[in-house]
Amino acid sequence: MIELERTFLAKEIPNDIKSFTPREIIDIYIPKKSHMDLRIRKNGDKYEMTRKHPIENGDASIQDEQTISLEKEEFNVLSKVKGKKSRKIRYFKAFNNYTMEVDVYQDSLSGLVLVDFEFKTEKDKDSFKMPDFCLIDVTQEEFIAGGMLAGKSYKDLEPRLKEFGYSPLYLND
Repeated sequence: MIELERTFLAKEIPNDIKSFTPREIIDIYIPKKSHMDLRIRKNGDKYEMTRKHPIENGDASIQDEQTISLEKEEFNVLSKVKGKKSRKIRYFKAFNNYTMEVDVYQDSLSGLVLVDFEFKTEKDKDSFKMPDFCLIDVTQEEFIAGGMLAGKSYKDLEPRLKEFGYSPLYLND
């Protein structure tokens, strides 16, 4: 399957995020190396294994994505493999005929908030205008890819994030 996606650093968390549909996501990237493209994921009550990598001259907005469903028991066994983890709460909401995914990272990555949009056509992806609550498009920034974030802390990313004028964001309960 081809995934067409753009990723933005959030400038602010949308005010109405509490009305979004939340789901806890735990990603484990394997094997442990600098940039993994194989992950196992707990996505709410669903489990899967995905391999994802750019297919066009390193363009991270166009990815080949292969996913297989896992049973909970399979995930539990595979999750014992040494890998790099990250945990986030993903909030889903419709936005101008697209699905918006707001990822509020937890634990050591707390303060990082990314916003993803997936598209059906390259024309839609290329013509999409960044929403006001987003700071900058980081789709092509390798350091922000899931496999690069896993196993890191906000402090690890902070120097790069400051280059974009990003300030940490936290969801108030």
